[in-house]
Amino acid sequence: MTAAMPTPVRAIVFDVGYTLIDEARQWASWAAEMGRSETEFMAALKSVIRERQHHREVFKRLDPDFDLQAAYRRRDATDDNIWEEQDLYPDARAALTRLKARGFQIGLAGNQPHKARHALECLTLPVDWIANSAELGAEKPAPEFFARIAAKAGMPASNIAYVGDRLDNDILPAQAAGMRGAFLVRGPWGEAHAKWPEASMAQHTIQSLDDLWPELSKD
Repeated sequence: MTAAMPTPVRAIVFDVGYTLIDEARQWASWAAEMGRSETEFMAALKSVIRERQHHREVFKRLDPDFDLQAAYRRRDATDDNIWEEQDLYPDARAALTRLKARGFQIGLAGNQPHKARHALECLTLPVDWIANSAELGAEKPAPEFFARIAAKAGMPASNIAYVGDRLDNDILPAQAAGMRGAFLVRGPWGEAHAKWPEASMAQHTIQSLDDLWPELSKD
């Protein structure tokens, strides 16, 4: 019996934080707002990640009285461009450009608020569309998030590869939705998740966005 050929990838959708964007500068600003050193804050964050807790747990650990919702409201009112060119990983723009030139539809979709769209649009990345959880009406890892990505792309999930740095939020739920999963090992989540037993479940594992096309083209 002949094995079925894998469904060809026609669209590649990227997570944002720690996939295209290095969020170190944003976390440093949170550390400063809490009156903590960046080293102390990141140590606490990495501990939370290792324990498979939501990242908001770091604020409770460092200061149980810290009003996170008030801090979010302040930032929403004053911080329009949450990301800048300096926050892009060195391989991000070039990889997107090469993949688009190969004819792939390129999308960006992560768990972000409405204003994230404006920040990403200001970077003028070579992509076909940008979406976020706020406008999609669903957050990862919910199946609805990935179903709405497929609808946005206008094709079956089996024709889409989703690239992200997290197994729990990105890769495993994308694969469960029928997409191809490409696990990018970088940033605090990627480095921690690479040690999880579930890392072996990722269909593709890459160390850089430069590795994405060579890895996808193996099939």
